Amino acid sequence: MFVGHFALGFAAKRAAPRVSLGVLFLAAQFADVLWPILVAAGIETVRIAPGVTAVTPLDFISYPYSHSLAALFLWAAALGVVCWKIIGGRTTFVVVAGLVISHWLLDFVSHRPDMPLYPGSATYGLSLWNSMTATVVVELAMFAAGAWLYASATRPLDGIGRWSFVAMTATLLLAYVANLAGGPPPSVAAIYWTGIAGGLIILLWSWWTDRHRATVSTSA
Repeated sequence: MFVGHFALGFAAKRAAPRVSLGVLFLAAQFADVLWPILVAAGIETVRIAPGVTAVTPLDFISYPYSHSLAALFLWAAALGVVCWKIIGGRTTFVVVAGLVISHWLLDFVSHRPDMPLYPGSATYGLSLWNSMTATVVVELAMFAAGAWLYASATRPLDGIGRWSFVAMTATLLLAYVANLAGGPPPSVAAIYWTGIAGGLIILLWSWWTDRHRATVSTSA
């Protein structure tokens, strides 16, 4: 999934209002933030195989450290503890850790059987990506619900808080459409450099946007 992960990050703001949207996005997308770095380092492997699914031409050959369920439990505990110590509150740990683990669950639904339980295990997947229509319907419904939950749980403090949220949401949707409609990437290097740069931009953008919005409970 792509915007489906961001949907959960948006929605989690209601459960953890003290946690920045940037941190919530990082948690929900942690596997995909780590993955291009590991691919660039030669630790994990992907190949471009047009037609491997209806949605993406990427064949995820090996990604046990970024996408296996066991690894994500470890990453979830680590990131959850860091956020708990910095931000405080047991809810912070639960929400952040839950978002990290949720990545495996959503990818299990969307990917073909390439999701490992642990490094070296058999792989699993329900193959939602075999249907372009079903994928788009599910992800856009999730994204709309998540964005609405975030918008209803917060209010803009100024014009930046209002229009940066609108622009960021529109950008994520446009990137999603471009990814679905575009051709296969020219190289594996293009995949990981785009992933690293794009991930950094969205994390910083979401953090900045959230600084210009207040939670409804706080403002009340």
